[in-house]
Amino acid sequence: MGAAVLLMSMSADGYIAGPNDRPGNPGGDDFMRLHEWYVGAQGEFGRPEGEAAMIWDELNATGAVVVGRRTGEQVDYYGGDHHGVPIFVLSHSPATVDYPNVRFVADLESAIAQAKAAAGDKDVLVHGAVTAQQALAAGLLDELQLSQVPVLFGAGLRLFDVLPRRIELDIVRVIDTPQATHIRYRVRR
Repeated sequence: MGAAVLLMSMSADGYIAGPNDRPGNPGGDDFMRLHEWYVGAQGEFGRPEGEAAMIWDELNATGAVVVGRRTGEQVDYYGGDHHGVPIFVLSHSPATVDYPNVRFVADLESAIAQAKAAAGDKDVLVHGAVTAQQALAAGLLDELQLSQVPVLFGAGLRLFDVLPRRIELDIVRVIDTPQATHIRYRVRR
């Protein structure tokens, strides 16, 4: 069975979204600065050049996605298609969209379990700050792929502001590029 992996770009001061993060302005002001490392040779958002391409490939090799309701709403649930895999939305409210690949699940443990079952031997991609925090706190998140971008946002939404305890990580891999330092961690059990 694959791992539940958070993939997130963040500023050097820990922000994953800029100020004014809301529907209509997903990710907040200047959000795309955190994702410029995804720009490919043709200047378009997509597979980057060099070693960072490995992260893009891993993202697109995952077998399912678990996303929080707020994040899902902000990106219209990826239009119902996140690289063709099932999308499990953590939500206590009923479904608001009718995309065949999107399933609403009320319980985080159940959402991760269903996503892992659907993904088989592939990893499960976890999206959303609150969902990541809850998965870490519950011991359900296995790995973190963090791309630290050399910018200080100074305001916005931080990824790890709310954790119930210290969580130890082991560094699995570091890819250093001029656009970002990509660090993959395994959650120590």
